[in-house]
Amino acid sequence: MAENQNIEWKESWRDEYLKWICGFANAQGGKIYIGTDDNGTVIGVPDSKKLLEDIPNKVRDILGIIVDVNLLTQDGKEYIEICVNPSSYPVNYKGEYHYRSGSTKQLLRGAALTEFLLSKTGYKWDAVPVDGVTVEDLDKESFDIFRREALRSGRMTEEDLNMSNEQLLDSLGLFEQGRLKRAAILLFHRNPEKWVTGAYIKIGYFGEGSDLRYQDEIHGSLFIQADRVIELIYLKYMKAMISYDNVTRIETYPLPKAAVREAVYNAIIHSNYAALVPIQIRIHEDAVYISNDCVFPVGWTVETLMERHRSQPYNPNIANGFFRAGYVETWGRGIEKICEACKKHGVPLPEYKIHLEDIMVKFTPLLSAKVPKEQNGTLSGTLNGTLEEKILLTIKKNPHATQQQIALEIDCSERKVKRLMKAMQEEGIIERVGGRKLGQWIEK
Repeated sequence: MAENQNIEWKESWRDEYLKWICGFANAQGGKIYIGTDDNGTVIGVPDSKKLLEDIPNKVRDILGIIVDVNLLTQDGKEYIEICVNPSSYPVNYKGEYHYRSGSTKQLLRGAALTEFLLSKTGYKWDAVPVDGVTVEDLDKESFDIFRREALRSGRMTEEDLNMSNEQLLDSLGLFEQGRLKRAAILLFHRNPEKWVTGAYIKIGYFGEGSDLRYQDEIHGSLFIQADRVIELIYLKYMKAMISYDNVTRIETYPLPKAAVREAVYNAIIHSNYAALVPIQIRIHEDAVYISNDCVFPVGWTVETLMERHRSQPYNPNIANGFFRAGYVETWGRGIEKICEACKKHGVPLPEYKIHLEDIMVKFTPLLSAKVPKEQNGTLSGTLNGTLEEKILLTIKKNPHATQQQIALEIDCSERKVKRLMKAMQEEGIIERVGGRKLGQWIEK
C-alpha cells in the first residue's frame, strides 16, 4: 500500500517524526509505521521495546496529545504502529503548526496558519466581531443597494426587506454576541479600509509590457464595489466591436459580461482580506487578469476548481450576503457558469493559476475581426471598438500620414495599427498608392 493522506512509512524512528504526528493530529488523523520501507514492506526495527515506551512519552511531553503505539509482527519481524486521532484543537511542535495534506506534510505559515487556527476555534475570519462599530455607523447607500438587488432577484420579498437595518443584519447572521461581525463592516460600511486595509479593487489598463496607461480604484463597501466595478470595466476599459444589421447597430464586447461579473464577484467573496492586498484587475489588449489573495481548502487544485464541486466559501458570511442580494449562487457553480458564458461568446475558457497565497484567472478576449467592405454607406461587418473608423477618418484628413502618426492620432499602439490596416487592405477597404515615402492612403 502506498503512502496517502492517512498513512506514512518510516524505516526507523527519529524525533523529527513528531512533526508528522503533529500534522496528522491537525488534519484527519492517520497512522505511522516504523520499521517499513517506502513501499510498506516490513523490514523490522531492532529497538521496538524501547520505542514502545519512548514514543508515547515524547508525544505527550512535546505535542500535548495522547497516541496509541502498538507492537506488530510480520514474518518474525517486529515493527511499530503509531495511531494518531484528529485533534479538536490546534497542535504545535515547538511553536510550529504542521498539517498533513495528501501524502505530504506542510508547515503552516501566514494566511494559511491564520485560517487553520480560526477554523480550529470554530471561527471564520469574516465572523470575528469588531468592537466600537454600531449599526448607525453603516452606510445607507449600501443598504439601499442590497434591498434593491435582493428584491430584483427574488431572493427576499418586499415584506422581508421592510425591516430596520438592525433587523436586516440580524436576519443575515451578521451579529456575534451583540457586536457586528467583520462581514457586516465589509458589506455595509462606507469605509471598511478603516479596519481592513486593502479592502478595495484596483483596475489598470496596460499597453506594451508593463506600460500602465491609466487606472482606477473602487472604494466603499463590498456592495458599492460590486455595484460599480462591472459598469466601469465595460464603459471605460473595454471597447465594443461594432457591427450593423442593415441600419441596426450591434455592439459585441470582447468578453462576455456574465463571465467577468461572476469572476469579479468570486474574487470579492473569496478574497483573503487579512492579507491586506486589494483585488487587482489587469486589462491588456489581448488578455484580462483578475487576481485576489486567498486560502484554498486543503487539497484543492486547479482541476478541483474546473470540475463540479460543492460550495466552500472562504468568507461564508460575505458569501451569504451576496447570495441574498442575488449576485451569486451557493452551489459551487460559479466557474461552471463562467465557462458556459465563454463558450457561448466564442472565446477560450478561462485559465486559472493558483500560487502560494493567491489565485489569478486569465480571460482571452475576442481578437479584432477583419473589417468587410463598406456597403450602402454603412459597415456591415465587425469593427474593433471603432478603431478602424478612426483610422479611416485620420487618412481622410491626412492621406500621407504614416502608421506611426496614425497610431499617435488615435491613441493606439503602432503594432495594432499595422495589423488593423493590413486587414483593411486585404478586405479592400483602404489601399496604399505610391511608395513608402511619397505614397498615400486612399479609401476605396
